[in-house]
Amino acid sequence: MFSATSLKIIFAISIFIVILIAGWYPFRKRIKDDKHIDFPIGETLATGVFLGAALLHMLPESNSLFKSMGYDYPFAFIITGAVFLIFLWFEHLGKELYHHHSSEHPAFAILAWAMLSVHSIMLGAALGLAHYNSMIIMLFLAIITHKWAESFAIAVQLNRSSMSTNTSMIFFILFSFMTPLGIYLGWYFGHGIETSSLFDPILIAASAGTFLYLGTLHGLERCVMVERCCNLTDFSFVIIGFLLMASVAIYV
Repeated sequence: MFSATSLKIIFAISIFIVILIAGWYPFRKRIKDDKHIDFPIGETLATGVFLGAALLHMLPESNSLFKSMGYDYPFAFIITGAVFLIFLWFEHLGKELYHHHSSEHPAFAILAWAMLSVHSIMLGAALGLAHYNSMIIMLFLAIITHKWAESFAIAVQLNRSSMSTNTSMIFFILFSFMTPLGIYLGWYFGHGIETSSLFDPILIAASAGTFLYLGTLHGLERCVMVERCCNLTDFSFVIIGFLLMASVAIYV
């Protein structure tokens, strides 16, 4: 039986490899269109897991930590909501850039890179902060399902931009380290040291906001909740993902 720390190390390496593989193909083939990316079951299941993890695990845990430190004000909910709205604002900013500039403009690629990098760190931090193997495994499956498509998409976006290939490669390699970095940060502050500081509930709440965003409006009109859930079969996998996290909550 693997310890929680061992699982995190294995999963961090696995995620890093998947990101590199998913991004290698667009660079190798110089692909500039991501329309053929399609994995509805994985996307919808991950959406339900993200939603369940945010609402059933991270947000309550952050709120509990704040209260144990003597803070009765709902800081956890404020931080979660703020992070959610910040990501949503960046989505709208990206959409505005897309409408007013060519899709080859470097600013669009850099904004996408920055936003997805922050996503990645927060996703990794959530996994790194998890205490129980069942939770770690569920988060890993959701993250890995999400990351391969996201990695492909950012590689395509970097290829599409007017940046040089070398510059695009540097951005992508930096991106590939973000989730493992997040896992390390989550482990360090949640397990590696006993900080008992405000940073712990703040990081958990920020991760909850990220998961809530990924489980709802990530991609705006292309988000899973809009694009996939008109199909009852696809929507059922969102429910399954949410129920899986609800079942994990029984044991953790």
